[in-house]
Formats: sequence, C-alpha cells, structure tokens
Amino acid sequence: MKRISIIITQVLLFGGLVSCSDEEKADGYGNFEATEITVSAEANGKIKYLNLEEGILLEKGELVGVIDTLQLHYSKKQLRASKRAVSSKSRNVLSQIGVLEEQLKTAKNEKERINRMYEEEAATKRQLDEVEGRVNVLEQQIRSVETQNAPILNELETLDVQIAKIEDQIEKSKIINPVKGTVLSKYAEPGEITAFGKPIYKIADLDEMTLRVFISETQLSEVKIGEEVNVKIDAAEGMKTFQGKVSWISSSAEFTPKIIQTKEERVNLVYAVKIKVKNDGSLKIGMPAEMWLE
Repeated sequence: MKRISIIITQVLLFGGLVSCSDEEKADGYGNFEATEITVSAEANGKIKYLNLEEGILLEKGELVGVIDTLQLHYSKKQLRASKRAVSSKSRNVLSQIGVLEEQLKTAKNEKERINRMYEEEAATKRQLDEVEGRVNVLEQQIRSVETQNAPILNELETLDVQIAKIEDQIEKSKIINPVKGTVLSKYAEPGEITAFGKPIYKIADLDEMTLRVFISETQLSEVKIGEEVNVKIDAAEGMKTFQGKVSWISSSAEFTPKIIQTKEERVNLVYAVKIKVKNDGSLKIGMPAEMWLE
C-alpha cells in the first residue's frame, strides 16, 4: 500500500512538471538582426583622413574620411584656365557684334532720312539704294559673326560640364556617413590606397533591433501586425524581458530553420515574424531570444 502511494505521488509530480514546462514554453524562438550598411569608397586614391573606430556612434551626414583630391583640384584649375581663354574669344566676338550693331543703327537712321528726302524728291534713287545696300551688308556681317560665336559658346558649355564633373568627383572623395548608427567593422586605415566600390566600414543602427522568430501555422491566428509581445533573453539570473511590437509577418511558409529546431520539427512549415525591440544596450546582433505572446 505504501509503495502504491509513492508511485502515485511520483506520477502526480511528473505530471505537474510536464504541465509546468508546457506552460513556460515560449511561443517563438529566433535571433536579433539589424540593418547593416557597408559604406564603400566612391573615388580612387589614398585615404588622407579616416576618423572612425569599431564601436563608436556616428551621426548621419558626419564626415568620417577624405580621399586624396590633389589631382582633381589640378584638373579643375586647368579647366577653369581654359574656360577663361575661351571666354575671352567670346568677348571679342561679342564686341565685334556690338560695333556692327551700332553701325547698323546709324545706317538705318540714314536710310530713314534718305527715304524721306527721296519722297520729297530731295534725294536720288541711287542714294536710297546705296544706304539700303549698306544696311543689308551690316545685317549679313552680324549674322556671320554670330555664327562664329556659336561654337565658342558650345565649347564653354562643354568646359562647364567637365568642371561640374570634377566637382562631383571631389565631393565623392569625402566619406560621409549615410545613417546614424554604431560602427560594426572597419576595413581600411589612413594611408591605404582605396578604389571605387571598396568597403571602408560597416555600420548599423542598434537603437532598435529586429527579432526574427518562426511560428507554426496554428499560432498564425494569434499574431497580428502592431501587436505588442514580450521578448526574453538569457540573463545572469533568469530571463530579462523587453517589450516588442510585431512589424512584419511572412505571407508564405518556409521550412523550419535547422539551427533553432529539433530534428523532428525540421519537416514542419513555419512563418517568419519580425518584432521591433528598443535596445537598452544589452541586445546584440545574432543574440538568441524568445517571443512570448501576452
């Protein structure tokens, strides 16, 4: 009788442990992620200045480095000198046009005077024809000089485009931080030669982390976008809890990732869920965590 009582007690205790473990089972498991941005060089040359270290916080738009631009400045200076020389040609042409326009103005006034005299029979037809011919010649000369100025203006426009291109290259020689965040990795040092597209450093905004978890089809109806959930991570004593908000739910199922599920569960189909969590500094990329539905 005593033995039967002990067996019953053990069965009840085991059942209590099983039910307790079922109650304490999390609703989802996953790892923290962050949007990582690799900042690459947009110019070729030697890195003259690079002020960044792994772990430091950078603001958006902050200047963190400069690639040597000496040759670009020389090219820009040369183009500006060429532009001044071409502009002087254009000024000479314009001055010629100005002189001819003044002569044309005088000739037209003379034509009007001769025309009135001719109507009053105070001037001959020959005088009228001569002044009209002079007006026509001056108009043709002005058109001819204007055609000479057209290629000069085109050359000036080409030089302006080349200068703008050089200025853009100089601007891209500055390494500007694109987003506010923490430097995760540094791939270059001052004095090194870099090239277009070569990575300089990697940065991510760690103020808000994303927990990607996977839930089963039966749990899908319990999770909604915008819903608040509890997120727990391992701590020195027990679990540390954060408040999170569901930001995305996958529209299609996928096989359970092998890294977080047992062999028996790998054949199951699950749905990925993203949860936004404010970081107090203790959350890291790749850190495992649990999702608990309230």
